[in-house]
Amino acid sequence: MGGKRAVIAIGGNALIRDRFHATVKDQYRAMSETTNHIANLAVAGWELALTHGNGPQVGFILRRSELARHELHEIPLDVCGADTQGAIGYALQQNLVNDLRRMGDDTEVVSVVTQVEVHPDDPAWVHPAKPIGSFMDEELAAVRREEGWHVVEDAGRGWRRVVPSPAPTRIIEVEAIRRLLDAGFVVIAVGGGGVPVVRDVGGNLHGVEAVIDKDPASALLAAEIGADLLVITTGVEKVALDWGKPEQRWVDRLTVEEAEQYLLEGGHFGAGSMAPKVRACIEYLERGGDEVIITNAESLERAIDGETGTRIVP
Repeated sequence: MGGKRAVIAIGGNALIRDRFHATVKDQYRAMSETTNHIANLAVAGWELALTHGNGPQVGFILRRSELARHELHEIPLDVCGADTQGAIGYALQQNLVNDLRRMGDDTEVVSVVTQVEVHPDDPAWVHPAKPIGSFMDEELAAVRREEGWHVVEDAGRGWRRVVPSPAPTRIIEVEAIRRLLDAGFVVIAVGGGGVPVVRDVGGNLHGVEAVIDKDPASALLAAEIGADLLVITTGVEKVALDWGKPEQRWVDRLTVEEAEQYLLEGGHFGAGSMAPKVRACIEYLERGGDEVIITNAESLERAIDGETGTRIVP
């Protein structure tokens, strides 16, 4: 290990273990279990950019906003994303600095509130499908639809708002992130996939009501900063083929060609879980990346040393 640049995408399970441990204090403790492994990589000489999810945290903000709407203004979705980047970044950088100091390392850690540009003509705008926020009864759903929300019935559990999830096209603060990495900082950036923004005819940026998937945004960041390695942490130590079936089998290594074939066949990777991660890995490698590892947070060091995890290579 050492001397190379990596992007580590921290999965949601590293922030909230389960629904019974979702308070700010619980999240802080969960993060501390992950940052210890990341600190070991920093001490070993890796240049690190960290990304993270924010789905539940945005949901919490939206719920508070809904409950207080009789008294206070509601929070736009792009601002929710920026808020969570600050709060989660704060907890990650504090935990990580504490870990590094215990190891006798004085590396500095910084969080960057990151905007990510999306295309105004992305097909996702026409077909919003990402559920966010609380469940509603049909009466409230009708009110919200009148107010301009896209609302759908969710598997018999109630009604929910859905928003577009456009593809990331450009990381606005990428040059700042690159310079911070060059200067020796560990950088936390592109949290929650980044704050989604579009550019108007005058070139000005504006936040939009959308969410960007963390993993393709992390893949884009890794490509744009010239990372040697992209690591996507998730809830399992390795990727499995025929996930959830009797013939399920763990995989140590895949080529891009093999991964694309398994995606095409379908049924191997969870549609809402592992499949988008594998697609993001392919995107990074097709942009010139060297290697991707998918593993869980507690196996980070062993995976990078080649002892576990699933590697995807060109």
